[in-house]
Amino acid sequence: MDGTAVPDPRSGPVRKFASRHPVWSAIIVLAVAVLLWLIFAIWPEGLVDAIGKKKIFLNALFNGITLGGLYFLVASGFTLIFGLMQNVNLAHGTLYLMGGYVGFHAAKITGYWLLAFPVAFIVVGAFGILLQLFVFRRMEGEDLRQTLVTIGISVVVADLMLWGFGGDFINISPPSWLSGPVTTFLVTAQRSSGELVLLKYPMVRIVIFLAAVVLGIAMWLALNKTRIGMMIRAGVDDREMLSATGARIQIVFVGVFAFGAGLAGMAGVVGGTFQSVAPGEDIRFLLASLVVVIVGGMGSIPGAALGALLIGLAEQFGSVYFPTYAVVLTFVIMIVVLAFRPQGLLGKA
Repeated sequence: MDGTAVPDPRSGPVRKFASRHPVWSAIIVLAVAVLLWLIFAIWPEGLVDAIGKKKIFLNALFNGITLGGLYFLVASGFTLIFGLMQNVNLAHGTLYLMGGYVGFHAAKITGYWLLAFPVAFIVVGAFGILLQLFVFRRMEGEDLRQTLVTIGISVVVADLMLWGFGGDFINISPPSWLSGPVTTFLVTAQRSSGELVLLKYPMVRIVIFLAAVVLGIAMWLALNKTRIGMMIRAGVDDREMLSATGARIQIVFVGVFAFGAGLAGMAGVVGGTFQSVAPGEDIRFLLASLVVVIVGGMGSIPGAALGALLIGLAEQFGSVYFPTYAVVLTFVIMIVVLAFRPQGLLGKA
């Protein structure tokens, strides 16, 4: 033995957090236990009288989780462009709206819902390449100019889409095998006869949320475990040094921008399937992306996932239990995070 200390395999991040923050750890464990009880237990009549039916609670919970999946798809592209590449793209909501319209017409013309996703990804990704080449490459490091120019681009493109596609709400219809609800194993109530009532939930929301989870894991692995991911992170920290090694960083950055824009376009198809596509949705999802990235942490894919989940749950529970203050609840979360952890929940200091 040479006396070298062997790291304790049990000293993982969870154990470190628990040892440093015992009070917060106890609060988190208690909150998780209460949530699990609310999800799986049969509610007593007193609780139903106090906060309403369990079915309403479960629908708000799952709607918040699936809405968080949609926000993650939009915000993950935004955090790649804004958080990693330092490009202030306030036309990101426009990319979302463009993807919704493109996906709607692709599905309508071809009759295939799944085909709307690659078409929206390619078209909006190509538009993102144009933005990177003709706007951001010419304004590197000029945050104020990028902000003003992309706001102008978003206004012009939004008006063009209003002129071209009209101002009506449109919905993207999923295929028949995704249209109906699926019966879950969660009990919402118990009839007087003793029969248990199970929750039914739309199949399309479950499938798209699972796809968002798979995509998020793939993005994290690509950024942290592949050579291209290391090049992207190294190029953000020291572009000149990476260029000196012979890496074609400009091509990599164009690809990242196109991928982030394409994600926003695919999210537009998801949003058109979940809810609807209409003028004004670009502003809503731009603000949601900003809040998600601020809460989760700049440039962090896990942070974007956590922030999207929190904001989605806040919106849904707020609209059900605090309808007057639903919008305020989202910004309260952001203010609290900024007050205690300015870099975001999972962002680097």
